[in-house]
Parts: sequence; C-alpha cells; structure tokens
Amino acid sequence: MVKACFSCHGNTSCKDCGGAKLGGKNKKLRIALAGNANVGKSVMFNYLTKLHQHIGNWPGKTVEKAEGTFHFKGHEIDVIDLPGIYSLSTYSIEETVTREYIVEEKPDVVINVIDASVLERNLFLTLQLIELNVPMVIVLNQIDIAEKKGITINSKKLKKLLGVPVVPTVAVKGIGVYEAIEEAIGAIKKNKTPKKISYGKEIEKAIKNVEKHIPKSNGYPSRWTAIKLLENDKEIFKVSSSKVLSEVKKVSKGIEKLHTHSCPTAMSCEKYAVIGNIAKTVQESVKKDVSTADKFQDILTHKIWGYPIMLGAIFAIFLSLFSFGDFVAGVLDTLLMSFVGLVSSALGDNIFSGMITSLFEGIVAAITVVIPYILPFYLIFGILEDSGYMARMAFLMDNVMHKIGLHGKAFIPMMMGFGCNVPACLGCRVMETHRERLISVFVATLVPCAAVTAVVLGLVARYVSIWWAIGLYAIDIAIIFILGKIAFHALPGESTGLIMEIPSMRVPQFRTTVKQAWFRMKDFVYIAFPIIIASTVVINMMQFSGMLGPISNIMSPITVAWLGLPAVVGIAFIFGILRKELTLVMLVTLFGTTNLAAAMTQTQMLVFTLVTMLYIPCAATIAALVREIGWKKASFITVFEIVFAIVMGGIFLRILLMFF
Repeated sequence: MVKACFSCHGNTSCKDCGGAKLGGKNKKLRIALAGNANVGKSVMFNYLTKLHQHIGNWPGKTVEKAEGTFHFKGHEIDVIDLPGIYSLSTYSIEETVTREYIVEEKPDVVINVIDASVLERNLFLTLQLIELNVPMVIVLNQIDIAEKKGITINSKKLKKLLGVPVVPTVAVKGIGVYEAIEEAIGAIKKNKTPKKISYGKEIEKAIKNVEKHIPKSNGYPSRWTAIKLLENDKEIFKVSSSKVLSEVKKVSKGIEKLHTHSCPTAMSCEKYAVIGNIAKTVQESVKKDVSTADKFQDILTHKIWGYPIMLGAIFAIFLSLFSFGDFVAGVLDTLLMSFVGLVSSALGDNIFSGMITSLFEGIVAAITVVIPYILPFYLIFGILEDSGYMARMAFLMDNVMHKIGLHGKAFIPMMMGFGCNVPACLGCRVMETHRERLISVFVATLVPCAAVTAVVLGLVARYVSIWWAIGLYAIDIAIIFILGKIAFHALPGESTGLIMEIPSMRVPQFRTTVKQAWFRMKDFVYIAFPIIIASTVVINMMQFSGMLGPISNIMSPITVAWLGLPAVVGIAFIFGILRKELTLVMLVTLFGTTNLAAAMTQTQMLVFTLVTMLYIPCAATIAALVREIGWKKASFITVFEIVFAIVMGGIFLRILLMFF
C-alpha cells in the first residue's frame, strides 16, 4: 500500500509522490474533517499535519479548534479538524461551530470521516452534510475493525447512491490516506456537489412548498433550510420571515395529519428509512462467533465484575508508580547530588559557589520529580486512553458521578486531572450544560495532578509509607465527592443522562502513546524546568539577603500555630502557586538537604501534603479557569480552596495528634 508523501513540500520533481501530477501551479486549499466522535478524524488530522498544527479556540466559543498545514503534490493544504458531532442541529456548541464553519467559511471540500463498523449510525450526519450541498469525500475509516466484525461495505455502490467519492481507510496505519487526499483535490477541481437524497413523495412535496418561499439571501442552501425548518430547528426559525414560518406551520400540519405524529419525528423517521435502505444495499454482515477479546470487553463493563477490575487497575497503576518512582528517585538523587557535591567542593565556600550549587540543586530536584513520577504517569495515562479503557471507566462511573449531579463523561476530565488540571478544566467542555461544566471544573481543580503526585510519592510514600500515601488519595477523593455534592445542591438545575461513544478495545500504538506523553511533558520541560531552577536561585538569594525570616514570620500564625509546620514552609507554599511540584523542590532548598526526614516529622509531612493537595491550583490552572468560567467564578474557587485547605490542614493535624 502506497502512503502519502508529506515531506516533499510541493516539490514538482519529487520521485516519491509524482510532484505536480495533480498540481500545476501551487494553490492553497482548505479541507475540513467532519464526523462523529471517535471515528478517527483526529488520527487522520495528526497523520497529515504531523508537527505543523496548532490548537486554539473557535472565536467566542469554549471549543477547541485544531488546524494544521501540509504539502501534497504541488498544493499547500490547510486542514481543520471539526468537533465530533452526530448531527448539524444546534443542540450543542460543537454542532453550532461545525455548521457555521462549513456554511460561512466555505472550505474547498469536506471530508466526512465515518466509522465503517457502525455505518448506519454515521450516515445520519452524512445526509445532513450532503443537504448542505458542499463538495464532499467520504472516508470509510476503521475498515479493518469492520472486517473483524464480519462487516463488508461495497464502497462503489455507496459512491453511486450518494454521488460522493468513497475511500476505505485505516488511518492509524496511514492506509488509504493518500487516496483520500487525491479524491479531495479531485472533488475541488470538479466542484461537483453530491446527489440530492429523496425522502419520499409526501416529504419531498412538503420540502418544495417551503423551499419556494425561502429567499436566496438566506446564506444556507434553500433545500437544507426547508428541511431544518420542518425539523423544528430553533436557530433557523429565528432568522426566518413570518411568511416562511406561516408556510412551515401549514405544511407541518399536513405531514402530522398524514403520519399521525409530529413533523420533526416524521422527518427523522424518513431519514432513518433512507439510511436503512442505503446500509442494506451496500453492507453485508456475516455473523461471527463471539471472540475472546469481545468477551473480555464485556467483562470490563460488567455491572459487577467491571468495578473490582477498574479499582484493581487503578491500585496497580499507583502502586507501580510508588515503587518505580521511589527506586528511580533514590538512584538519581544519589548520583546527581554526588556530582553537585563535587562541584561545590571544587568551587569553594563563597557566594558564587552557593549560587552555582543552588542552580544545580534546582536541576537535580526537577529531574528527580520528572523522570521517576511524572513521565511514567503520562505514559500509563496514554495507554489507558489509547486502548479504549478510559471510556469504559467513564461508563462504569456514571452512577457514582450522578451522585454529584454529573454523568460518567465527567470522569474523563477527572482522570485527566491526575495528569494535569489544565487539560482537565478544558476537558470539561464535553459536559452538555453550563451548570455541569461549572461543577466539573470545580471538582477537577481538586484532583491531585501529576505534580501533586510527585509530592505525595516523594514525601509521604518515601518517608512515611505507601499506605499513608494511598490514604491521602482516599481522603482527597472523599472531599471531592462531598464538595461536588454540595455544589450540586447549591447550583440550580438537573443532571442529564449519559450519551457517549465507547470505542473498541485495541492494543495501544507505542508511537502514539509516547508522542502523547511527550506532548503533555513539553509544558513541564519548557516552562516548569526554568521556573524550578529560577525559583531555587531566588530562594538562595533571599537566604543570603535575610528575607526568608520576615516572610516566614508573617505566615507563622497559619503555618506554625494552626498547621504545626516549620515556619519556612510558608515560602514553599508561595512558590507552589507557580507549580505544585515546586513545594517539594523548595523544601529541599529551604532545609538544605534531600533527606527531608531530618527536617520534618511524619505528622508534619502528612499535613503539608494534604494542604498541598487541596490549596490554590497552580497559576496555569487559574488561567484555564478564567478562560472557561470567567474571572469572578475563578477567583471564588481559588479563594475558597485556599481557605478550605488551611482549615482542613489544621483539623487533620489535630486528628493525627490524637493518635500519634
């Protein structure tokens, strides 16, 4: 199978791709990828654009916008990965964004990516895209999974029925991507629109009666507008004249009388009848015996066995992180601090030596946080995500999440929060209502991220015990659900049901998992590393100038009197606002030793860690909160969590002192 050449950058003499066979003059083209969620759009987008991509927000919307560029046979092509949707109605922000982009921005071609293993369900969106009358190409993705399920699709018949080029692909392997782009460029050149799909005599008559009253200046295709009006699309109703609406009312009554139910229901039934006929014509299914893999997938979501498996998996993950992280951190710390000791001895005892030594100590602290704890966590998280098990966790957690007014889909951003609270906050966009997003964002900020995990593992698991580390996680999770329950009752509204796609289980792609881990790690390497090193130097400068004492004294009523911690720990909390892992790094710098057991008691370590888990999110998370829910709500959450963490820390100390 020939794969696309995306490295020639439009070189017309490229021997691999044939250069300008399709080209001639260079022309910038725009391709939009549209389709349901989890059909492989993003895989195809990443395959095409590789590193030439950027993520932002659609103007005025809290929905991610993924754009990228690649060169193909003399053409520079911009590709836009539209949000995963199931229709072109405006029930969600994602549907509105997709519809507005296709109609207003008018991309040169729309590639409709379809999951070949569930053709019938995907065709509902396909018909709506066809009604928009734009140049299209259909990509039958995951054709390999369909074949494993005993499903074969005649792409030539489907092309004939819809009047749209159809290309079978396996995007994760790059199979068929070359042909899909060729067909897309061909569709642009021909400027050929899809065939009109007929919905039956009575429905077609109704569409024509409405269509003839729609002005050409409407912006949308008149047929598409007429269909949407008959489907009771509220957004189209808002921009339609009273004359058009009067005709829609009249026609709708006729359809309701004929079909004995509402006009929108009749329109949907007619569409699904057409979809059923198309699927029956082009698709053949062979009943296959249930494989061991399918049985295993069923067990993973079983109403009884699914939960102990999930809890066992989570426990095994964190236990392995504790064990691996502690061992690697110890080895790295010994080796690197030996090197720092040699450097310090060579430079002698002076201010310059102290600055250089503190700089190296900062680097050591950063490395002993990243390699043992954060990197392995992101790799494991990527495996869970890529294998499809993360979606199954969300399904299992639906009933539990409903206790705090959310549904199982909210469990995904919460799990993301164990990696980083920033994408967790952004991930709350999957929630359907503003109320659910607000509750999700609030609880997501309380989830202990990978940086907090580094503190838990590097302090409690290392110097107290693994079981106390697990206990702190249990306390944090209990607090999340209690506060979530309070927020659920405090905010007006009702929770919605769970509707989500559960992808098939698959073996994670090693390259994809590593790339995802590196993408998440980049923030730490490029931003946190310099901050950690600079903060270490600043602390040493404050020590030399005698500033640490006054600042520690100001905070001592809280840190010493209420929390029972050493006075200088207040400085660590301040730096933790930048990055949570800085609290651990700063302890090493402030106490002047990597053996924190010599500077703090076990009780102090436990109190310090609990406060770190609960108090103010890092600066990046606060910025994400402001972007998602506005500065007022973000400020309230920030102040609340500071006060709550201090109160809980003092209460926790007094409970510990009762037993120790």
